[in-house]
Amino acid sequence: MPKLKTHRGAAKRFKITAKGKIKRKKAFRSHLLTGKSSRRTRRLRRPAILGKTEAAIVKRLLPYG
Repeated sequence: MPKLKTHRGAAKRFKITAKGKIKRKKAFRSHLLTGKSSRRTRRLRRPAILGKTEAAIVKRLLPYG
């Protein structure tokens, strides 16, 4: 069986935690931050965990994660 290639775009966007969950960054934090409240931008700093169905798709893209 040949080795599988890692999807490089997915590898840059997602990290796999020690328990096997998939961590991602939140959107809307790159620009136009003056119009967003400090509470909102502070909450956007925290990472999010992918849901079950999306995690299954991403795990296929990261075979050795």
